[in-house]
Amino acid sequence: MATNLEQQLSEKLETLLKSTALSITDQQKSQLVQLVLLLHKWNKAYNLTSVRDPQDMLVKHILDSLVVSPYLQGSRFIDVGTGPGLPGLPLAIINPDKQFYLLDSLGKRISFIRNAVRELELTNVEPVLSRVEEFTPDHLFDGVLSRAFASLNDMTDWCHHLPHENGLFYALKGQYHQEEVQQLSAEFSIQQVIPLQVPELVGERCLVVINKNE
Repeated sequence: MATNLEQQLSEKLETLLKSTALSITDQQKSQLVQLVLLLHKWNKAYNLTSVRDPQDMLVKHILDSLVVSPYLQGSRFIDVGTGPGLPGLPLAIINPDKQFYLLDSLGKRISFIRNAVRELELTNVEPVLSRVEEFTPDHLFDGVLSRAFASLNDMTDWCHHLPHENGLFYALKGQYHQEEVQQLSAEFSIQQVIPLQVPELVGERCLVVINKNE
């Protein structure tokens, strides 16, 4: 039986999704709500996120991750500095046909992700406990994702070995800062900057897509 909180979160998620163009199955909605409940539960002991209210988590973590989904090109992604699995877990839930590697250097975050993968029965997520610059994958990636990670220059510098030659970097950012772009190495170019609309989120969000130059 659904608890009161679960019911409230399901209703809130429905409302939020109506403001987007995303089409998500009932099972995926249920998994997203379960993810928030797990995050809420683990947060009390492990302090995984500064967002305490599960309703806020839906906006600031779940929707903020999901709005990137339409722009992902390819089928194999790595989320670097994923923290408690953001944006990787929400994206994996609504893209069961894509594979997501979730990398973080903190054991407690990877423990949470392993638990979430088990509880939500996700078959397309691979948790990786490592520093990004020390990780050598078996196969290169179509996309390297990061949310609230370092500057664009640090991201491309530390993760340059992860995408294949046509792979892209996807940086979820707040405001778009021209200075950050000017610091990018000449090896990389900004392909596009996509303004993101996150329902009920205060403040600007954008997705910066970067490619390696030929």
